[in-house]
Amino acid sequence: MKLARSIDGPPLTPQGAVVAIGAFDGVHLGHQALLAQICRRAQALGLTAAVVCFEPLPRQHFARAPLLRLTPFRERCERIRACGIGQLLCLRFGDALARTSARSFIERVLLQRLAAREVWVGPGFRFGHGREGDLDLLEAAGMLHGFSAHEIAARSVDGERISSSGIRQALLTSDFEGAAHALGRRYGYSGRVVRGAQLGRQLGFPTANLRWPQNSRGFGGIFAVRVDGPGLAGHPGVASLGHRPAVGGKELLLEVHLFDFDGDLYGKRLSIDFVAKQREEWHFPDLASLTAQIRRDADEARAILGVRP
Repeated sequence: MKLARSIDGPPLTPQGAVVAIGAFDGVHLGHQALLAQICRRAQALGLTAAVVCFEPLPRQHFARAPLLRLTPFRERCERIRACGIGQLLCLRFGDALARTSARSFIERVLLQRLAAREVWVGPGFRFGHGREGDLDLLEAAGMLHGFSAHEIAARSVDGERISSSGIRQALLTSDFEGAAHALGRRYGYSGRVVRGAQLGRQLGFPTANLRWPQNSRGFGGIFAVRVDGPGLAGHPGVASLGHRPAVGGKELLLEVHLFDFDGDLYGKRLSIDFVAKQREEWHFPDLASLTAQIRRDADEARAILGVRP
């Protein structure tokens, strides 16, 4: 898959493309259905399957506040590539792009950059300054410029329409099963292990520490998790996500203790899948109280994950 970031430049797919537009945060089952559709159409027409998305997310730009990201930039690109997409145009979303009219977006992105022959969007998709663009505008522009526009039907799970907003709400309310059903996989976070204060090792529970993106809202607490990485496949563990009030921490950090593991993970990239939330972050009067609670948390996580002590 080829990746481009700018709205300006020479044609990326001069031979023509079948294009999907959206935020694609999470690349959930609804997104996957849309991407599968444009891949089928591109193959049938002998064209390139292309995706237009945005970084940062438009919702995040306008909120000017941390938003719970379902997939950081790198992971989102990898998941889109895995769906068979040939060209990804991930536009830098800022004030300039936010002021771009819907008609200018069609001209500069769909026509000049991608030579679109078909354009596909999700239900209720809006674009352009003031959200003026919609399916009707795409259809009208297509009649003038020689492309067709289509809206894919919504995907639902248990009668609920799948959406990135709904998945975020599920995660923030600790409904990890509901989030997994909509994503088509467990929610996880990937990152490189960094060095910490090594307090966990001193307490008998060494942790692999991953920095949480500061522009992504967290959902703090203690969790039963499974970990993938070099030499690891679904390895069970217990994790803490938060600011560590018990030790005066300030940075949002994901700390993972892997059960029955002894190895060097510094600098390695791990993927942490959240299985269940056990409790909120608490403050403790002393390290002895903290250590006792960590032991209880580990025992509970083992029980949740079906791991014998």
